[in-house]
Amino acid sequence: MADSSGPRFPLPDGFLMGASTSAHQVEGNNVSSDLWALENQPGTFIAERSGDAADSFHRWPQDMDLLRDLGFNAYRFGIEWARIEPEQGHVSRAAVAHYRAMVRGAVERGLTPVVTLHHFTSPNWFSARGGWLTEDAAELFASYTRTAVEVLGEDVRYVATINEPNMLALVHAMRRAAEQGRPSPTEGGDTGGVAFDPSTVEPSPNMTAALIRAHRAAYRVLKEADPGYQVGWTVANQVYQAEPGAEEIAAAYARPREDVFLEAAREDDWIGVQAYTRHRIGPHGPLPVPEGAETTLTRWEFYPEALGEAVRHTRQVVGAGVPVIVTENGIATSDDERRVAHTERALASLVAQMRAGADVRGYLHWSALDNYEWGSYRPTFGLIAVDPVTFARTPKPSARWLGALARDRHLPCGADRPQHVAASAR
Repeated sequence: MADSSGPRFPLPDGFLMGASTSAHQVEGNNVSSDLWALENQPGTFIAERSGDAADSFHRWPQDMDLLRDLGFNAYRFGIEWARIEPEQGHVSRAAVAHYRAMVRGAVERGLTPVVTLHHFTSPNWFSARGGWLTEDAAELFASYTRTAVEVLGEDVRYVATINEPNMLALVHAMRRAAEQGRPSPTEGGDTGGVAFDPSTVEPSPNMTAALIRAHRAAYRVLKEADPGYQVGWTVANQVYQAEPGAEEIAAAYARPREDVFLEAAREDDWIGVQAYTRHRIGPHGPLPVPEGAETTLTRWEFYPEALGEAVRHTRQVVGAGVPVIVTENGIATSDDERRVAHTERALASLVAQMRAGADVRGYLHWSALDNYEWGSYRPTFGLIAVDPVTFARTPKPSARWLGALARDRHLPCGADRPQHVAASAR
């Protein structure tokens, strides 16, 4: 049991409490994807291959059983375009049936499925022919979406078209810079196999426009198939904080990297907020992590309040009429007590925004499982540990603490620090 002392915020009816994964990071052996090709390319810069990942392609029933038993009522997972359409124009009926079984499995367990259609990886054939910048990219994505409707059926309400398009665009810019002899990719980060200093590049307007076109094409397909689908996309919220006197510089820096993608969601049914840390902007641009600050395994500053600030900023840009779902929030750490501390403070910052009027429909922690973090297994974000050899799943104390909050339908407001979570969860 989580500590029940102190003020609590009652969750509204229908509020989603759960966790998230992405297909490539947990399934394993996604052999038809562009990232698999890059991971296995001779001389690749990627430190570790995804390989079997967490073997969730086969073990998804166990993963869903654990989430249900922990007390959660929602699970965000991805379906993999490269499995559904491994060759252009060829649909794998087996893959469609597999993902359809996952959707039905979630519903049967009382987990609301939140399904992501694209989470960084594309079919290798799609990227080889030019990816998102080809003239027919939006129609190809729309065609895949029409097939995905068979997976969704009448069981799915929330659909995310593209995960973190701003990160996709930044990764594209970084790869182009590397090809031109500019800064080389290095290890770390949630960036589709490329870690980068985002101050060195910004998304090209062409790539941004292409991703927005693809999103809107998929949105139309989904709404035509079933007007009841609630469709949006998720944005990596960077929580840009301007130092005194740097407000205009920060706004100009944020616009191509985040705000333009938020603006594109103004007509959507919801927007996914994904927040992990903050980025301070001074008169001359981005500033390093403050000296002496606690950092995580991804070298990000430990700053849980980023979540509330991200929700506030998203609401300001998108508009109060578009509901928010927190589709990712978490911490890469080997110290599970720090995961609890981080999440408790993040949730308190979220509650503050909800009390201020933000229409927040759910909180989905990143991630359900320790998984493949785009080049390395070292950053452990999971609520559930996964043995890399046996694939045995072991819920961490943080999973039991957060699951108890989900079951009790209350969130902490900041004054109640759970003192005995580790002992009580054993």
